[in-house]
Amino acid sequence: MSDWTPKLNPTVDLRRLPLNAEEGFVLSRLDGHTREKDLPALTGFPPDKLRDILARLVSQGALLPGTETASAVNTVRSVPPEVEPHAPSVDPSDTEPLPEAEASDGSDDDAGAADDVPEAVLGDYRKLFETRLHGLPEDQRVALAHGAEEPQLSALCFDPVPAVIKAVLENSRVGLAHARLIARHHRNPVGLEALVARAAFASDTGVRRFLVRNPQLPVALFRRLWAMRRLMEHHKLTVDRDVPEQTRRAARELLRQRFSTGPSEEKVELILNTEGRALGALVGMPVDGKTTSLLCGRTYRSPMLVQNIARWSAAPPALIAHLLKQELVRRQPQLRMMLARHPNAPADAKRA
Repeated sequence: MSDWTPKLNPTVDLRRLPLNAEEGFVLSRLDGHTREKDLPALTGFPPDKLRDILARLVSQGALLPGTETASAVNTVRSVPPEVEPHAPSVDPSDTEPLPEAEASDGSDDDAGAADDVPEAVLGDYRKLFETRLHGLPEDQRVALAHGAEEPQLSALCFDPVPAVIKAVLENSRVGLAHARLIARHHRNPVGLEALVARAAFASDTGVRRFLVRNPQLPVALFRRLWAMRRLMEHHKLTVDRDVPEQTRRAARELLRQRFSTGPSEEKVELILNTEGRALGALVGMPVDGKTTSLLCGRTYRSPMLVQNIARWSAAPPALIAHLLKQELVRRQPQLRMMLARHPNAPADAKRA
């Protein structure tokens, strides 16, 4: 198979395509970053069958064509197959909007990967669970989850009972796509604990993105997941409106704790990348000598950054003195006045 990376076509409404169960399943596994040759391990389909499915998806417009697929696309039928009996039809009312992109002052290379699951496919899985699986007794759903195949396995990720979720996680076919569904839709802390107990899932960016947006994520579990994350990641959670207030509050507390003990380079990254906005949550938090030295080794051209540092009560004297020497400050009297009024400003600046 090729190094082609299948990506969804953003101009096509997937809900209007007559996808069969296999095509919908493959679409749900695409994150826009995984290469074609790596997909057999993710989907369980043999390479030849997977190549045919991808070719059909390209011919229907669901995927952006790559140069590697041109010959295959020309040989597939123009009329897609009928929807298989076990694949529920898509009802737009069954879908829900994807979470908006994180409020970001930094970068996260794969931050958007988890949001590439088509809503039409999610609607399929949800409807299958609600219409055919939810009415089964709990013990029968647990037994089914242990050995389920697609699309039932993905549908069972919508089950609200922790015992069923645990059985899904014990299924030999379970993968990251299922973990992301559970993180996004499961609303019982016990089931979320079982999910995080799998290290491979807990370390996935998509799983973490959906977990912090889950209103039932326990604070203790959040702290365990985020304890050693970068300061910029903590800050992004504190300003993300899609994150529940309980988690945002825990993120603010963790940000202050990590700021007092974290690496100097991360502190500088946080202050500079947010133009000092993060300092509003760090009132009274001083910085060490190395952080001060790194900050003083820079040229400042952002008025917003200088203003926010001037409002930061713990700004070190050396940094205030350094800012007063900047060309930006010398050209803008209001910035110089703000810095001169700072408690840590040099005495000569206050007299001036």
